[in-house]
Amino acid sequence: MSKTRIFAISMIVLMLIAFFSNPKQEQHEKIVREKAITLLKQQAGKQNEQVVDFGIQLFGNTLIDQFMQNHVKVENYYLFSVTKIRVGHQENTIGGGAFGTIWLSPKIDEKAAEIVKMIKEGL
Repeated sequence: MSKTRIFAISMIVLMLIAFFSNPKQEQHEKIVREKAITLLKQQAGKQNEQVVDFGIQLFGNTLIDQFMQNHVKVENYYLFSVTKIRVGHQENTIGGGAFGTIWLSPKIDEKAAEIVKMIKEGL
């Protein structure tokens, strides 16, 4: 078999694996939700961590759900997917997913204050 044919078959197999292992939107949302809760706790500080936990139990799911619905967008490109966050009129890519794994960019930590502000505005 020629090298070209082996390469073509390998690429087709790789694309099929990428297609069937592309993370679903729910998986992206779960990762972003966990990160948003972590950012809320970090912004509150160690002293208020228990208060934040209690607040998340009471109101958090509603606030986080509103944040996810209004500001987080997942774009599926079949072989990979991209997670974006909208701040004002600007969209920033904060993560991506492929082969069953989702990676969040360090940009999300840089935008932590803005993300926490958007979640708190849901109050």
